[in-house]
Amino acid sequence: MKYFDYAATTPPYPEVVRAMSEIMDKHYGNPSSLHRYGEESERLIRRAREVTAGLLNVQPAEIIWTSGATESNNMAIKGVALRKGRMQGHFVTTMIEHPSVYETFRQLELFGFEVSYVNPQPDGSVSPEDILAAIRPDTLLVSVMHVNNETGAVQPIEQIARLIKSHYPRVLMHVDGVQGFGKIPVSLKEWGIDLYSLSAHKLRGPKGTGLLYVKQGLELLPLLAGGGQEQGYRSGTENAAGIAGMTKAMRLIIEQQPQQYEHLCTLRDAVQQAIHDIPGLVWTEVVSAAPHIIHFTYPGMKSEVVLHSLEQQGCLVSTQSACSSRKSVPSRVLAAMGMDRTHAGSGIRISLGDEHTLEDVEYLIGALRQTVQSLRSLERR
Repeated sequence: MKYFDYAATTPPYPEVVRAMSEIMDKHYGNPSSLHRYGEESERLIRRAREVTAGLLNVQPAEIIWTSGATESNNMAIKGVALRKGRMQGHFVTTMIEHPSVYETFRQLELFGFEVSYVNPQPDGSVSPEDILAAIRPDTLLVSVMHVNNETGAVQPIEQIARLIKSHYPRVLMHVDGVQGFGKIPVSLKEWGIDLYSLSAHKLRGPKGTGLLYVKQGLELLPLLAGGGQEQGYRSGTENAAGIAGMTKAMRLIIEQQPQQYEHLCTLRDAVQQAIHDIPGLVWTEVVSAAPHIIHFTYPGMKSEVVLHSLEQQGCLVSTQSACSSRKSVPSRVLAAMGMDRTHAGSGIRISLGDEHTLEDVEYLIGALRQTVQSLRSLERR
């Protein structure tokens, strides 16, 4: 079975597995404990924070460890909304965000906050001017993802952040960087990003670990009350092994980024050309595509039927985001791009990783051809 769902989760680097195993075996002390075992764990976390901050070119105190990007996104958005006891205000986001952002804003609306949802253009990108036009005098924060997890469309984060800061310097900018980090460059300080979320298991690190970059001086209301770990932002005993594993994965993926970018682009282009050549399949063309995500639709065929047919051919792919793929409804992202229900309900995402080869892609292309041939008689006319 060949795995083409790296945007959902990734196999951890062997070096990450070994490092985490050693830490769990030898450094299991509670980092908050004052004895030697606790101090050893605390040193591991402190060192990981320093290395991670260096990779992001920020200060160690600006790194907050979490359980993953879902928590990081919730912490960023709700932390801004509810700070200082506030129960009103305005936010700007887009209709193509990951559920952990989109549903967080929907929840805030139940509390009485107001949210403007900006639609993308048909090419999958969000216009910086449309974001700017949605900002009001009471806007607290703008949240836009770096790379869309379904289509692979790269959002103009740098332009959006710079435009916001030049017109509304007090409005905060949050970025869900999960699908972008390690694939395309990002510069948090230079671009003016205030909050930035990452998840380790998208980077060949462990599940259950993530981080939130919080710009120095920014105040958030903590989601979790307790012992005051993570500078009071995130109470709970830190996962020392997961934190060390995430740091190692981030370091490895950054070291390999230049060569992996070219490698992934070569594989992506081969799959896209095949999709163009197979009658019945429609490649979802986006203005600026990440190197690892390919999206297409099979109009007239439900996406889950295509997915299971490909699985029978030995290829594992996805439909929407992993968090939404079990919901048998048309994609919110594709609908926001202007696709009708026939197209929005037939989307397939292929996501590649650094371990894939041209031979793997050729196998996938063969499976695509066989799938279309076998399903052609079932197409809804």
